[in-house]
Amino acid sequence: MKPLSLATPHLIIMVGIPGSGKSFFAEHFATTFNAPFVSHEKISTELANDNSVDPAIVVRISNFLLKELLKSRQTIVYEGMTDTRTARQVLTKIARDKGYEPLLVWVQTESLAAKQRATKSQRERLHLTDEQFDTILHRFTPPSTLEKPIVISGKHTYASQLRIVLKHLAVGRVETVPERKIIEGRHITVR
Repeated sequence: MKPLSLATPHLIIMVGIPGSGKSFFAEHFATTFNAPFVSHEKISTELANDNSVDPAIVVRISNFLLKELLKSRQTIVYEGMTDTRTARQVLTKIARDKGYEPLLVWVQTESLAAKQRATKSQRERLHLTDEQFDTILHRFTPPSTLEKPIVISGKHTYASQLRIVLKHLAVGRVETVPERKIIEGRHITVR
């Protein structure tokens, strides 16, 4: 599919507890629209293929990549370390300073189902221990109404999740109707 044509590029910030379905939606969205995707989990996997990577290093690498990608003026998907309001505010400020519109997509799944997903060992995916999940769950700060999150269910299909997000993004879409000019009595389409 083609990249999104939005009047203002967006930084799509994925929010939710581990195992809610943030990565699932983010990966599919990025693939669908050829959008750049910054993923803490993928960076951790590339660095050490386990949970032993210092999270501060992953955040520094992710933020460096994000700042470079913001130069592209493309809509970007960001997933990882967005569990506190402070972390989301930092990302929102970075986005706005570069002319981007931040969009929080909050993937909600009840905590028992999310814990089962997050602690289950899967190929090429990091999994958490029960204690790690509980620590992150305790630290998680749900987005406030002031952050204006779009809420999607982690139990719904990607297609239904996508409809909700695209409905919101459609407000800022640029029409890509080709411009027509008359040159020497003929209509010419300029793309």
